[in-house]
Amino acid sequence: MSAGADRTETAAASRTTAPGRDPRRRRALLEAADRIIRREGPDVSMASIAAEAGITKPILYRHFGDKSGLYQALAERHTGLLVDAVRAAFRRPGEVRERARAAIDTYLAAIAANRHLYGFLVHRAGAEDTATHSAMSTLIRGLGGELAEILLAEGRLPDPVRGHIWGHATVGMVQAAGEWWLDHSGVPRATVVDSIVDLLLDGFPAGGRT
Repeated sequence: MSAGADRTETAAASRTTAPGRDPRRRRALLEAADRIIRREGPDVSMASIAAEAGITKPILYRHFGDKSGLYQALAERHTGLLVDAVRAAFRRPGEVRERARAAIDTYLAAIAANRHLYGFLVHRAGAEDTATHSAMSTLIRGLGGELAEILLAEGRLPDPVRGHIWGHATVGMVQAAGEWWLDHSGVPRATVVDSIVDLLLDGFPAGGRT
């Protein structure tokens, strides 16, 4: 696990670990949840997660408060690092097309490498728990707003309203295209990246012709 992940989990532990609980034990439980979700898929049961960790389900919940606490801890463990990586790719020096390619490729590579975890967090936890859904939605909206501010600061979009519409629409488009691609993984990732970037920066061909 990276140093960045350790810092993220230490901060999260201070917010969500019940008093008297060992943050190292909490991290071990999250790692057990990661293992079994990656191995068995997003529909894995809470009882199976507890068994993977060598404890009972009530003890698992005791470390996180409840099922919602476990969901949010897993979301914090993974989505923050992904957003940081996407942000860094887009903020690096260079032409906007190459930066956009790097950011979108970073996102697609991450969800493909962790598709079971992605499915668990976005579809399973997000559907079952309103707090997790809200937290992840806030993260996504924040990324759209940050993208808009970058483009406005660089003078690429002079109108703040259009800038925010474009920023949030871009994030939504990439997320939706990524969902489609996970179901059509025979399509090369580079094709998806190039298609999104071309649409974002060049628009539809005139008259719908290619």
